[in-house]
Amino acid sequence: MGHSILLVEDEAILRESLAQLLAEEGYEVVQACDGEAAREQVLARPFDLIITDIRMPRMDGMALLQHAMQAAPHTPVVVVTAFGTVDSAVAAMRAGAVDYLLKPVQFEDVLVRVRRALEFGEIRRDRRVLTEQLASSSTFHNLIGESPAITRLFDMVRKLSGVRSSVLITGESGTGKELFARAIHYNGVTRDKPFVAVNCGAIPESLIESELFGHRKGAFTGAIRDRIGYFEAASGGTLFLDEISTLPPSVQSTLLRVLEERVVIPVGDTRPRPIDVRIIAASNQDLPTLCREGRFREDLLYRLDVVRLQIPPLRQRRQDIPLLVHHFVQKYSREMGRKVLGISNPAMRAILGHEWRGNVRELENVIERAVIFADGREIDLADLPFGAPAEDADDGEDLKHALAQFERQHIIYSLRRHHYDKTETARHLGIGVSSLYRKMDELKIPKDEKETSAQAP
Repeated sequence: MGHSILLVEDEAILRESLAQLLAEEGYEVVQACDGEAAREQVLARPFDLIITDIRMPRMDGMALLQHAMQAAPHTPVVVVTAFGTVDSAVAAMRAGAVDYLLKPVQFEDVLVRVRRALEFGEIRRDRRVLTEQLASSSTFHNLIGESPAITRLFDMVRKLSGVRSSVLITGESGTGKELFARAIHYNGVTRDKPFVAVNCGAIPESLIESELFGHRKGAFTGAIRDRIGYFEAASGGTLFLDEISTLPPSVQSTLLRVLEERVVIPVGDTRPRPIDVRIIAASNQDLPTLCREGRFREDLLYRLDVVRLQIPPLRQRRQDIPLLVHHFVQKYSREMGRKVLGISNPAMRAILGHEWRGNVRELENVIERAVIFADGREIDLADLPFGAPAEDADDGEDLKHALAQFERQHIIYSLRRHHYDKTETARHLGIGVSSLYRKMDELKIPKDEKETSAQAP
């Protein structure tokens, strides 16, 4: 059986004609003569698509749309209205409908819009599954760090999670810009809506407008069917535009219009479609400099830069490195089924002294590689792709502080693992109990779980 469609229309002749047309195309059609009858059908079973007239007795199409948005929020709705009441269709789309048909209905137009709406519904369902998967692994706490620069960013993320303002995230490659974008999305008002990430620099210039805004069948060579773009796929949620600086000037102009008017016009189409998305853009280039050089539109920058997050490079927050190392060791040990016993002091010292031009991404790759070779023992200097650096006198205090932070986190982790049994913890660490107590005093480590919980951020 094909896709199931609920067809709601009080004009019997039109309803029967449309039902026959759709049935001949292989769709399963259930008919309803008004909104009240349709409401009962929506409650009784799921549908892949609802097509409803707006003006009907007992319950009109707008009321049915509102009910469907609550009872079956992932089912696309197409509304039907007379030519002179297009405003009603626009209002319906703002309320959640995905498309509209004008009376007198053209059968070919019906089939095109039905196929497009069903495709949209499939994308929406796929996005919902993906959203649920990502939400489980993209919580706020995956943002690792305790340096002042990072904790300030955490505070900003908390505040941004409660609003839908545009955000611009800047920073070097590998600093985790997309991770911050996901944290904003999944920990706030958009958590149950789609998060769509687009690498603008990876899309050929000839296809950018089609990918972002969609296209109609036949709009260009290779456009064999209608397709919605990333803006519509992210409806109600967040569209993350990475490498925004790579957009060509013509697309920058179109993007500015979309942000100002909150509508998109697919390539090859003439009718605007309302959109409701929050934009988070990211760049590893200095956009104000590109504006001065005439390579990026200043008015577009103003639209994107409502709130800015500047992510510091890893070399400027070395005290976070031990926490990140511990996180990645745990992550890849679990994923690979390896038993890695930690990391040696020489290896940690080498990691702390490395330049990290690739930032957190490079650190993660190094730890993943080290976990492969360190099964059953500690990660040592030989497991790293670089040797121990010569310690710069200016960096000595920073490295010493970062190493102490790592030691503190490692002892706390061992204490928790052994339920604060000091004898077992000392044995696991390979030191005496008296040495453990001395270290706990030096590093201001709480003596039991209750104290640790009280100090947790």
